[in-house]
Amino acid sequence: MPHIIVKLYPGRSEQQKVELTKKIVKNVVEIAECKETSVSVVFEEIEPIDWVEKVYKPDIIDSQGVFYKKPGYDPFLSKQDKKEKNYCNQKGFVNW
Repeated sequence: MPHIIVKLYPGRSEQQKVELTKKIVKNVVEIAECKETSVSVVFEEIEPIDWVEKVYKPDIIDSQGVFYKKPGYDPFLSKQDKKEKNYCNQKGFVNW
């Protein structure tokens, strides 16, 4: 405890994953007040074509957990919807 799963597109180098792991572990140990030996980190590389089915639907839409940081994207929006959403966000409109 705790076990952290990082899901991301392929393409990060081993060096990037090691650096990210070190920073995740350092912060988890400090904030969760646990020992480094109790922290584990796993990387799951998900191809972009599989992201919606393997991550977005099960882990975001159907999640039973509490979100402390929601994603700022919606793969189901059309290009026009995304443009309108960006416009509304820039103008300070809420509840788009």
